[in-house]
Amino acid sequence: MTRPTLHLLGGTALAGIPPDDARLLLGQSKTVALLAYLLLAQPGLRQRRDRLAGLLWPTLDQAHARSALRKTVHIVRSSLGADAIVSFGDEELVIGPSAPWCDAVEFTTSIEAGLLGRALELYRGDLMPGFHLPECGEFDRWLEEERAATLDRVVAAAWALARECEENDRLTDAGGWARVAARRAWTDERVLRRALVMLDRIGDRAGAISLFDGFARRLRSELETEPSAETAALVARLRSR
Repeated sequence: MTRPTLHLLGGTALAGIPPDDARLLLGQSKTVALLAYLLLAQPGLRQRRDRLAGLLWPTLDQAHARSALRKTVHIVRSSLGADAIVSFGDEELVIGPSAPWCDAVEFTTSIEAGLLGRALELYRGDLMPGFHLPECGEFDRWLEEERAATLDRVVAAAWALARECEENDRLTDAGGWARVAARRAWTDERVLRRALVMLDRIGDRAGAISLFDGFARRLRSELETEPSAETAALVARLRSR
C-alpha cells in the first residue's frame, strides 16, 4: 500500500488518500496543526494530551479542549489510518507508523545526514506559509520559530555547497548555490554581501551586480526601503572595477 504524502514546505498538500478524505483533513486548520506539531515538534516523543489541548484550544476549559482534541484525532485516524496517531493510555499521543511521509521531516533528516543537495531539493518555500491559528499564540510562535530554523538550515546548506564547489573548482555550481542562499534569505543583507563577494571572487562580477539589482528592486517594491550603506558601498566598488 502506498504511503500518503504530506507536503508542508511551500504550501500544504496531502496525496495518496481519497480526495474527499484529504479535503476533510486539510479543510480543518486544527487538524493540520495537530498533525504538523506531532510530526515536527520533538518527533517520535510522546506528547501529553493536556499539553496539546492547551496549545490548540487555549480559550476552552480543559474538558472541552480535550473533547475537541479527541474529535481531531478521530479525523486524522479516519483519513490516514488507526495508527496515524497512537495513544499511550489516556494521557499521551505520538505520531504513528501509518502517518504520512512528510517533506518537512525528510528535509530535517537529510540535513542531519549531510545530504544537503537532497534537502535543498525538498525545500520549495516556507514551512506552512500563511498558516495561522487565531487565538493560539503559543502554537503560532512555535510555527514561526520552526519556519525560521528551517530557513536558517537552507541558507547554511546552500553556503556549505557553495564553498565545497568553489574548493573543487566547480565555479558555476558555486555561484549557483551562493545565489540560492541570497535569494532564500533575501532580507538578510549579510547573506547578500557574502554572495556578492563570492561571485566577484569566482569571476562573475556581472552576476553579482545583477543579483544586487534584483535585490534592490524587490526591496523597494516590497519593503519601500533602500539597501544599506554597507551593501551600496560594496556594489559601488564592484561597479568601479
